[in-house]
Amino acid sequence: MAEITAAMVKALREETGQGMMECKKALGETSGDIQAAKDLLRARGLLKAEKKSARAASEGLVEIVISPDGAAGTMVEVNCETDFCARNDVFRTMVTEVAKEAAKGAPGEVPASGPITTRVQQAFDKIGENMRFVRGVKLAGQQVGGYKHHNGKVGVLVAIQGKLEPTLLSELCMHIAFHRPMGIKASDIPAEVLEREKAVAKAQAIEQGKPEAIAEKMVVGKVRKFCEENCLLEQKFIKDDEKTVKQVIGSADVLGFARYEVGETSVETLG
Repeated sequence: MAEITAAMVKALREETGQGMMECKKALGETSGDIQAAKDLLRARGLLKAEKKSARAASEGLVEIVISPDGAAGTMVEVNCETDFCARNDVFRTMVTEVAKEAAKGAPGEVPASGPITTRVQQAFDKIGENMRFVRGVKLAGQQVGGYKHHNGKVGVLVAIQGKLEPTLLSELCMHIAFHRPMGIKASDIPAEVLEREKAVAKAQAIEQGKPEAIAEKMVVGKVRKFCEENCLLEQKFIKDDEKTVKQVIGSADVLGFARYEVGETSVETLG
C-alpha cells in the first residue's frame, strides 16, 4: 500500500473541503491517488461533482474586442500578482491594447507575439509587479457576441451561424458565463470525463446496495443528466428555465464558444 503522507491529506482537504479522517481514509483506499480519492468521496456523497477547471491563485483581467461588423471577436487574459495592480490604470490600458493587438491575428488560439510581450513588459517596467499574458482566442462566425463581468475577471465569446437578436446573443453569452458548459453538445465532452462520471455513478449505486442490473440503468440516467447539465444546447436557459438553449436559439448554430475566468488554467474553447 502506498504511503499516505500528511502533505497528500492536506492537498485533498484543500481541494474538497472534507475532514482529515475522511481524506486519509479515501487516500488509503485509492493507494494515494488524489483524483481517485476525490471520485470516491463523490461516490459516498461527500463531494459534489466539480467542473473541469484548475484554479490558480492569481489576479488580472479579461478583455474582449468585437470587430465592427460583429463577425469576429477576440478575448485575452493577462495576469498580475495583486488585485491592486489589476485596478491600476496602466495595467488596464495595457490589457486593452493587448486585446486590440490580438484581434489583428487569424481566428484560433492567440500566441504571445512579440508586440504583445513588449506591451506587457512596458507595463511591468512602470508598475514593477510581475505580470504575464496568459491566453487569448479569436472566434469568427456570422455573428460573434461577447460578455464581460463587471469585475473584469470573467469573459465569454460565442460564435453563431445564423441570426440572433442582439439581446438574445448577449443573454446567451451571460448564460455561458454563469452555467459554465463543458461543450456545445455531448460529443464535445472528453471521453475520459464521461468515463469518470460513469465510474462514480456506478460506485454510488453499489454503495446504495443496488443490484448490478439496476446499477447499470442508474449509470445511464446519471450520465444523461450530467450531459444535460454540462452541454450548452441541452442546458436550461438562464432567462427561461422552461426551455433549453437549443429551443431558445432555434435554427441558429453555435459554432464555438470560449469562457475565461481569471486564475483558471483550463481553456473552455470549442468550435
